[in-house]
Amino acid sequence: MLASRGPALGTALRRAAPGGPFASIHCSARRRRPARVAVVLSGCGVYDGTEIHEASAILVHLSRGGAEVQMYAPDVPQMHVIDHSKGQPAEAESRNVLVESARIARGKIASLAKLTTADHDAVIFPGGFGAAKNLSTFAVDGKDCKVNREVERVLKDFHKAGKPIGLCCISPVLAAKVLSGAEVTVGHEEEEGGKWPYAGTAGAIKELGGKHCVKEVTEAHVDTKNKVVTTPAFMCETELHNIFDGIGAMSGSLDNPPCANNWELPAFPGLSLLFELFFFLLPVACSG
Repeated sequence: MLASRGPALGTALRRAAPGGPFASIHCSARRRRPARVAVVLSGCGVYDGTEIHEASAILVHLSRGGAEVQMYAPDVPQMHVIDHSKGQPAEAESRNVLVESARIARGKIASLAKLTTADHDAVIFPGGFGAAKNLSTFAVDGKDCKVNREVERVLKDFHKAGKPIGLCCISPVLAAKVLSGAEVTVGHEEEEGGKWPYAGTAGAIKELGGKHCVKEVTEAHVDTKNKVVTTPAFMCETELHNIFDGIGAMSGSLDNPPCANNWELPAFPGLSLLFELFFFLLPVACSG
């Protein structure tokens, strides 16, 4: 079964598994609870907030896997408001990131200040320009950007706790800035005739202290050391289904997730590589 999932998954599992190769991992049949995943939004709309298609794709995969999801956003003003019909700033308008994010969350959202590692097994950041404008100043300051204080806290806390962090599209710059040496992908490093219009971001990631790994839009990169998983999403000009497939890369169910040394993973069948790897890399104490 491992071979059928391809070398990337096999390698990640062997590296991540405590005590040796996949075959030597002792699995327990004890009770497993659903995974608890935090999703951090940055507004509503690609040009000044969260990329809605990416957020929806993430939520579909998590829902299909049976995860318990809670959405969060910082309670701060947006950098600016973009009229999405024109692609231009709406000079007379101002909006709040948390209020706008509530549109995607159907009202079920909390301030990012309330997000703690104790309540969640993993955290995911969809893309959209909001990650570069509202969660950080990357859109304006590039390699010299600052990251929102609460976003920085969340990234550092999950990293310190050894809990997985997922980022899509432009949001990997957050990990590159906050987590020194993190391996991430935003796709290709050349524009290739407009297919990768934001390819310059790869260079900025290197300047931020991160390592950029070239991946296709339908692929995900796994940094097993830092437990950071990234996928290019709309950094590529492509059809919507390719974005969805990238977030759901190499999907497949896992009947018996590995565990070891009296540690057990949340029950999480039927997930993509992106989210399966979260929970292969995530130790959650066995109940009972």
